[in-house]
Amino acid sequence: MYPTPKTPEVRVPRLVGLMAVDAREIARARGLWLSAPDRPDFHRTVVDHVVRQYPQPGAEVPRDSMVYVWFDFGPGEGAGGVREPRVPPPPSDGPHRALDEPGEPCAVGPA
Repeated sequence: MYPTPKTPEVRVPRLVGLMAVDAREIARARGLWLSAPDRPDFHRTVVDHVVRQYPQPGAEVPRDSMVYVWFDFGPGEGAGGVREPRVPPPPSDGPHRALDEPGEPCAVGPA
């Protein structure tokens, strides 16, 4: 990576989706520091992927600012989405069609 010019403001790069090691390298190349509130051992984290960041990508911040990244979704975020119970449950022996009872004549218009 090419070093950025020594300007007082830098743009925050998009770090979401990157592995920890890549996020650290990109941030340092831009003149930013990274902190991970959910990982006390962040300096040793390598292959975990960033799922959130603050400030958002594209924000202009002073050089040597701290960018916060998270590797786990918070309570109620991500994972499998909302799961609601299905009431009534589907039949256990497969789907059924509504059929006429055997032997009943098919109704035809007025006679």
